[in-house]
Amino acid sequence: MAPVFKPLMPLDEAWSRLKDAALAHREAQPPRTEGIDSFEALGRVLAQPLTSGVDVPPLDNSAMDGYAVRAADVASACADAPALLSQAQRIAAGQVGGALHAGTCARIFTGAPIPPGADAVVMQEHAQPQADGRVAFAQAVPPGHNVRQRGEDIASGQTVLHAGVALTAAGLGVAASVGAQQVSVFKRPRVAVLTTGNELVMPGQPLPEGAIYNSNRHTLRGLVQACGGQASDLGIVPDQLEATRAALRAAAADHDLIITSGGVSVGEEDHLRAAVLSEGELDFWALAIKPGKPFVFGVIRRPDGSRALYMGLPGNPAASFVTFLLLVRPVLALLAGQDWAVPQALPLRAAFDWPRPDKRREFLRARLEASGQVSLYPHQGSGVLTSAAWADGLVDLAPGQTVSNGDTVSYIPMAELLQPAALWRQP
Repeated sequence: MAPVFKPLMPLDEAWSRLKDAALAHREAQPPRTEGIDSFEALGRVLAQPLTSGVDVPPLDNSAMDGYAVRAADVASACADAPALLSQAQRIAAGQVGGALHAGTCARIFTGAPIPPGADAVVMQEHAQPQADGRVAFAQAVPPGHNVRQRGEDIASGQTVLHAGVALTAAGLGVAASVGAQQVSVFKRPRVAVLTTGNELVMPGQPLPEGAIYNSNRHTLRGLVQACGGQASDLGIVPDQLEATRAALRAAAADHDLIITSGGVSVGEEDHLRAAVLSEGELDFWALAIKPGKPFVFGVIRRPDGSRALYMGLPGNPAASFVTFLLLVRPVLALLAGQDWAVPQALPLRAAFDWPRPDKRREFLRARLEASGQVSLYPHQGSGVLTSAAWADGLVDLAPGQTVSNGDTVSYIPMAELLQPAALWRQP
C-alpha cells in the first residue's frame, strides 16, 4: 500500500493524542498492583497513598550531643557568671531518662529522648564539665533550643506519600520511618522491544560486509528498564511483511506496549506501517521534529478484542533515543500508574551558534557546562549515537529558530527525561 502523505504532525498535537490514547488504554486495562517489601521498592510507583500511624519523631529528642537543661536554670548565664548545674543522669539514644529536677542537667546524645522537665539542649561545645561533677554553662538558651519536637517531621494520620509517586531513595526512607514494611505498588508495564533490519547483527557475532551491530536493541531495552518498565527483548525481525505481522501479533498477546525501531519510513523494505494497518490501527505517522520524523503510533488488536499500544521509532540510533525520551517515556509513565506529564525546559545561555535551522522542531544533544552555558555535540546527525552518550540534555528549538552564542535557549536535562521530577509538568 502506497503511503498517503499528509502534513507533518506538531509535537504538541502528538503529545495530546498520545495522552488521550494512553488514558483510554489504562481505563480499559487498569494497571495491576502488588504488595512488595519496602526495602525492595526503589523506583516502583505507589498504587495507594501511604499514611503514617505514628508521630515522627515519636518523642521530643535531642538534635545533638550536649546537655539537657531547664532553660530557666541558665537564663542568666554569661561568660563572667556561668550557671553551674549538677549532672544528674546520662541519656544515650534508645534510652529514656528520668525527670530532670531544677538545678540539674543531663548528659544527652543525639536522638535521645528529652527527659521530663527539660526543655532545651546546650551543645557540648558550649558546656564545661567541672571536677566536682557539675557543669558550667556560659550562655543562656531559649526553651526548645536544639530540641526536635514530637511529630515535627510527620504527624500520626498524615499522608506522607501519594499514589502515583515513584519511590526514590528518600521516599523509601520516609516509608521506613513510619514503619511501612510493605507498600502497594503498580506492577511494571510489560514492554515488548523489537528491532528490525536484515543488516543487523548482535555484538560478538562476525560483522559481514554491509552489516552493522544492533545498538538500538541495547539502548531501548535499557531505556525501558531505566524508566520503570519490564522489558521483553523479542529480538530482530527480518524485513519481511509476514514476519513483521507475526512478530506484532505475538508481542501484543502479553504486553501492554510494543516498541520497535526501524522499518517505519517509506522505503520498499519498510514494512511496519503496513503491518500495523493489517494487525491493528494507525493513529498517526510522521512528526514535525528532528530527529524523529518517521515515528508511528497505533494499536495492535488481540484475539479477545483488547489492544496493545504500539510505538514505532526510527531506526537511526540517535533519533530512536530522542523519540523514546520525548514520546515513549510519558506513555510508559502513565501505564505505570503515574500522571501524564511532559518535560519542561530551563532557560539557559547558549555557548554555540545555530545559523541554519530546520523547518521542524529540533532537539539537539547538548551538555550543561561549568560556566552555566549549554554547548552542543559537534555532530548532530540522527545516526550519531555518541551524541546521546555525551549529552546530559536536549536543546529544544522551535521551527526556524536560529541561535547565536549567548542567546537564551530551552534546555531539558536528561535526568528529567529519564524519570519524573519537579521539571515534569501537567500540560
